[in-house]
Amino acid sequence: MSQYRRLIKFVFPHAWVLISAGACMVVTSALSGVSIGMIIPLVDNVISGKKIAIPGGVPIPGIVQALIDKINSMPPAQLLSSMTVIIVVLWLLKSVFEFCQSYLMNDVAQRVIRDIKNIMYEKILTLSMDFYSKNSTGKLMARITNDSAIVRDSISTGLTDLFYQPIQLVIYTVMLLIIKVYFAIPWALIWISVLLFALVIYPVVKIGKRLKSISRQSQEKVADITTTLHETISGVRVVKAFSMEDYEAKRFESQNQTFYKLAMKSAKRMLVVSPITEFVGILCIAIIMWVAGKQIVSGALSAGAFVTFLAAMLSLMRPIKRLTNVYSINQQAMAAADRIFEILDTKPSVSEKAGAVSLPRISKGVELKDVYFKYDDKDVLKGLSLSVPVGNVAAFVGPSGVGKTTILNLLPRFYDVTGGSILIDGIDVRDCTVKSLMGQIGIVTQETILFNDTVAANISYGSGKGDVNEVSRAAKIANAHNFIMKMPKGYDTIVGERGFRLSGGEKQRLAIARAVFKDPPILILDEATSQLDTESEMLVQEAIDRMMTGRTVFVVAHRLSTIKHASTIYVMDGGRIIESGAHDELIKKNHLYKRLYDMQFKDNLI
Repeated sequence: MSQYRRLIKFVFPHAWVLISAGACMVVTSALSGVSIGMIIPLVDNVISGKKIAIPGGVPIPGIVQALIDKINSMPPAQLLSSMTVIIVVLWLLKSVFEFCQSYLMNDVAQRVIRDIKNIMYEKILTLSMDFYSKNSTGKLMARITNDSAIVRDSISTGLTDLFYQPIQLVIYTVMLLIIKVYFAIPWALIWISVLLFALVIYPVVKIGKRLKSISRQSQEKVADITTTLHETISGVRVVKAFSMEDYEAKRFESQNQTFYKLAMKSAKRMLVVSPITEFVGILCIAIIMWVAGKQIVSGALSAGAFVTFLAAMLSLMRPIKRLTNVYSINQQAMAAADRIFEILDTKPSVSEKAGAVSLPRISKGVELKDVYFKYDDKDVLKGLSLSVPVGNVAAFVGPSGVGKTTILNLLPRFYDVTGGSILIDGIDVRDCTVKSLMGQIGIVTQETILFNDTVAANISYGSGKGDVNEVSRAAKIANAHNFIMKMPKGYDTIVGERGFRLSGGEKQRLAIARAVFKDPPILILDEATSQLDTESEMLVQEAIDRMMTGRTVFVVAHRLSTIKHASTIYVMDGGRIIESGAHDELIKKNHLYKRLYDMQFKDNLI
């Protein structure tokens, strides 16, 4: 219930729309009540040719008595004509207000889901990198799309019925009481109705609890399906290269079949509520007809009053039936809400502290002091210390898994150190604002991420709409200008999703142009040329050399030939620095660096 209250809070900013919808609901319900009330004169005056009679001793308001006298004084033909016109007008007005209430409630639902999606997306973007390592892209996409859609249905349908059906219940119940009081309907008929309808509640609650569990399983399976789709479509080149189409199709089919079974379990429980409600309703009406029929035959009860009472009872069935469905719908929505609030309640492991300072442009250098880092109880870095003066190039080499890339991830605070500190000009990066820290750093990795936008927009990404000349200058430094000008629309060409229309070298040069355009004093290069052919590598390396000029650079390179001119090369093993120095010094030491260099040199000769 607490989750539902949290969900409803998203409606509060749009309360005026909800209130307007509520007003339409009241009018619609009132018009429905008036329409049912017209059954009495239709049956008694028009069909039976009698007059409406109120049993003696029952006091009635003067305005009601005047209305009854007016109806009784009218000839049946005239009364029928008047009622025909009134019924048409009433149902026209009712249809208009029903449309308005439905439109407004859908508007509320769409507004709420728009807000939830925005908040979820903003929240996801603020979470730390460890969150993304534990949650697949497909699952996060499912939270924003599928789960929010279920919540939308809960608001557009469930919340509508939660407001509208009680109003209907009140209107029809008041009508029943009025008819009971003024037309001497026995209390026995009322109590029969109450007791029989009460029998509906227990199975509905039991079914609803099971629905929440099934719905959560269904939503998790949708997340798995979305993940599979994302992986196979984005990695279709690998799927085809290994002839895995049949395997992936069977994997998707298995997940889809599981979802189908869960969906049918949910549907079965949702659908069984309706016949239960209808059976109880019909049973109730049958008993009422049997009890009241005897009184009509004996003349103790007005036929018109009884038909109106019966109509009101039948009308009561719909809101009761809808309200039982509301519980089921809301249980499904609660499963989705749990998953949504799970995201919203997640705390980022890396956050900006209160009173964080703005980091001035680097002027002295970067220092790592006794840095430790642990990931999932695995020690990655163990007491790492080093100092990189401003304008120097620090290169990290060593076997895979020794913590080289981890250092590069700690500098921009993608993760926080678990021990020690990282200082820029003597200021701990944890004491800086995230924006000022990231403003100092440019990153180029082996996995080039481009967005489905123009070349110019990708180069100036993060800097607003860049000046055309500045974009062009950055592209020239990155050796990208020539191939860009050969594209259909030059800098206005859409590069496609993840830059699929470009070669690996072209994508990497655009990434370098993006870093150049940002003009950061600190540059991070993570295997920036590892996946390129020889010609592309030469062009990219030339662009990198230009970009590195005058910057403080941290680089991880698989190809040692690309970092021979680094100011200091740090050789890592087991999460520690085991040797450091310039290229020539390390070659003379004849330790790990020399062995790694010789292995690559031999490979190149082969």
